[in-house]
Amino acid sequence: MNTPEVPRLSATDEPEPAPAGDPALVAPLAALRGAEPEAPAWFRAAIAAPHHRATVAVEGVPIEWLAWGPVGAPGLLLLHGNGANADWWRFTAPFLAADRRVAALSWSGMGNSGHRPRYTIDLFLAEALAVAEAAGLGPRFAVVGHSFGGFPAALLAARHPERIGRAIILDTPFGLPEDRRPSARGPARPHRTYPTLADALARFRWSPAQPSPNLFITDFIARTSLKPVLGGWQWKFDPFLWQQFRIDARDNLLSAVRAPLDYVWGEQSLLVSAGVVAAVRRLAPPGTRFVAIPEAHHHVMADQPIALVATLKALLA
Repeated sequence: MNTPEVPRLSATDEPEPAPAGDPALVAPLAALRGAEPEAPAWFRAAIAAPHHRATVAVEGVPIEWLAWGPVGAPGLLLLHGNGANADWWRFTAPFLAADRRVAALSWSGMGNSGHRPRYTIDLFLAEALAVAEAAGLGPRFAVVGHSFGGFPAALLAARHPERIGRAIILDTPFGLPEDRRPSARGPARPHRTYPTLADALARFRWSPAQPSPNLFITDFIARTSLKPVLGGWQWKFDPFLWQQFRIDARDNLLSAVRAPLDYVWGEQSLLVSAGVVAAVRRLAPPGTRFVAIPEAHHHVMADQPIALVATLKALLA
């Protein structure tokens, strides 16, 4: 099966006007008018936890990566979704790094990584392996892929089982029926420039829409997804990234996985329904473990971060 488009699973903002609806869903940060919400001590400590930030060149483009934990400990690579970046793991990664070397990358065209004239899944795999090497994850490491990141995570486990000790797929809708697959939202356009940071933050929204029970996390993710430009602020991700991108036979990726596999999803996710989970059970190799996180939506790390950490720790133990 060929898939004509990559679903927009984790975008932050689009240049068109915000849709009508519940303000808490379509503009969760607007009421703050640029002010930072109060955050609990655990979150502030996690954000302040010592970590290393660097880049590694892959096919001529700098790829941003962050790392926590001791070099030489078992490795863990965190792969984010569409429109996100490595900083989306900043408040969960330190909890996983007590006895692991943990790294997170920003895919090319996202975060502080460079942009390309054209993106391919093979380039993304090369970026993941290059970061694993640069961050010192060792010859064999585990990988967690959220949303779009679940596709390269599965491919790594299919093509490089000698490198992948375990692959954990987090709320990626493998097996979604063709008529329900998310698609790109029309022709790509350059990003809008917002005159102030407050204006830009007010335009942040989750895709797909979901509540923001931890507004301090929503605010942090929005701020780390923006960059200052001449005349104001813009979103970091390349708006033209998906124009010619393809993943062929993406559902077949699961049956091709040759490393231990786990599938984790949010029980309230709009992308992973009971039907999707049933399809994944048919597609995934024997021995795959399945874990649902209660009260979690698609962006599990944003609304149930502690439950996510506990789940990942248990699966990686």
